[in-house]
Amino acid sequence: MSILVNKSSKVLVQGFTGTEGSFHASQMIEYGTQVVGGVTPGKGGSIHLDRPVFNTVAEGVKATGANVSIIFVPPAFAADAIMESAEAGIELVVCITEGIPVQDMVKAKNYLLGKNTRLIGPNCPGVITAGECKVGIMPGFVFIPGRIGIVSKSGTLTYEAADQVAKAGLGISTAVGIGGDPIIGTTTRDAMELFMNDPNTDAIVMIGEIGGGMEAEAARWIKEQGNKKPVVGFIAGQTAPPGRRMGHAGAIVGGAEDTAEAKMKIMSECGIHVVSSPADIGKKMAEVFGK
Repeated sequence: MSILVNKSSKVLVQGFTGTEGSFHASQMIEYGTQVVGGVTPGKGGSIHLDRPVFNTVAEGVKATGANVSIIFVPPAFAADAIMESAEAGIELVVCITEGIPVQDMVKAKNYLLGKNTRLIGPNCPGVITAGECKVGIMPGFVFIPGRIGIVSKSGTLTYEAADQVAKAGLGISTAVGIGGDPIIGTTTRDAMELFMNDPNTDAIVMIGEIGGGMEAEAARWIKEQGNKKPVVGFIAGQTAPPGRRMGHAGAIVGGAEDTAEAKMKIMSECGIHVVSSPADIGKKMAEVFGK
């Protein structure tokens, strides 16, 4: 197994019977993920996609032993869905929802303190352990099994990096899209620490973007740990004008270290192999990984 999810993970889908939940749950099932049921209040007792529907996460956990949930709930209710999963004892919550109010996320993140629940997202593509388990919206066919980990703020660049790694003759252990909102559950450093401690990951791709200090924090932590595994890094938003939000809610240059140029400099100084284009990720990884 690799980090966070594997073929033994049992997944509940929150917002199971909605359009997005239905589509992506069926894709996850097709990939081989153990989707054991879903949650839609008021529809408990029914069957959807040949799986049971429950009114609450607690009912779903009790009936199926689920330990992972994925959230396709509208923004106004998504923070409550996160807290409901944590209260029910879910170990990993993946929140796909975009546009959750910041105040709601502050409340949800504080609620998770001290609980045995890890949150990925919100506003993220999810997590995939190649060939075993997909909990998210990523195109599964892109992810060839291997020993390269990916941590990324960007959904589409996660897929691009996986494709580049595959074209270089390598494969993916786990890919984690951490999300691009200002307040997220698992930071770049958190994910890097999981990968650094994973015996099935030999090297890591780290994809960041303008705004915030997560990439600098992760880079300095990697250096402090002695650069145990090679890391290839890329920062999106190199041509973004200061003060303007680009795509994600968290992608806005504030301080001096928030620019792409500053982040790339810090990463290079910390021993990360930085590329200026996502098209070079696979080639650089093959080079530093000794392929």
